[in-house]
Amino acid sequence: MDDISLKALAKINLGLDVVRRREDGYHEVRMIMQTIHLYDRLDITKTKEKDIKIQTNLSFLPVNENNLVYKAGRLLMDEFGITDGVSVKLDKRIPVAAGMAGGSTDAAAMLFGMNRIFGLGLSKKQLMERGVKIGADVPYCIMRGTALAEGIGEELSALPPMVKCPVLIAKPQISVSTKFVYQNLKLDDDTIHPDIDRLIGDIKAKNLHSIAEHMGNVLETVTIPNYPVIDEIKKHMTAQGAVGAMMSGSGPTVFGLFDDEDTARAAYKAMRSSGLAKQVYLTSVYNNRR
Repeated sequence: MDDISLKALAKINLGLDVVRRREDGYHEVRMIMQTIHLYDRLDITKTKEKDIKIQTNLSFLPVNENNLVYKAGRLLMDEFGITDGVSVKLDKRIPVAAGMAGGSTDAAAMLFGMNRIFGLGLSKKQLMERGVKIGADVPYCIMRGTALAEGIGEELSALPPMVKCPVLIAKPQISVSTKFVYQNLKLDDDTIHPDIDRLIGDIKAKNLHSIAEHMGNVLETVTIPNYPVIDEIKKHMTAQGAVGAMMSGSGPTVFGLFDDEDTARAAYKAMRSSGLAKQVYLTSVYNNRR
């Protein structure tokens, strides 16, 4: 195999709780991760030059060692002594720096593609073990589906598939620093934590309305006071018929879950007309795993 074309799928967080801040500065989390059908595309081609060349449709993205795709390729090249090179055409559609694991899922696709092209014979588990060296979300992006993430996000437990439903994605003009959000997160007796275990029960019961009711993201306590447009988008989605709306990850992207296609399509048009968001997509829950 000399080339491969892959879809690198985005994720949303149906639940995100921060349990504690560790002495090493990392935060221990309990998150429910869900893959959706919004994706970047990677076309990976084997070359004779011993190098990793990346082309992308976004001029501001790095195409050197600062890109996670490059890091993923270099990791496997160095470990397995690969003497050929690769050319990568990266077509970005997932909003950048948006709490949707766009960089991590691209890295995951690169690991998957390199494994196939060079016949490395690595299992999914072995790819996930390497992925965590690149980023905490990369193992999940290899795994895909519905999962509970614990530790710093790298301890994964597969959950039953989430009920299929339309998902509206809206990213406002602003960018939010993950570092800023976690540094300003206050965890004390007054912190309202989402009930992750109850949410897992709702997912197992395939009850969309209960899932929407019990969704929660503790990081909203930082982002919404600092970026009120996030709350405006949530309220707009709910007013347009979303059964639930929430910020994904550290933001600023907001997603809304819908119980029928017609309402979701109307909400998509309304969101585009509202001027609240720079990027708006209508997609759906993704259940299959590689």
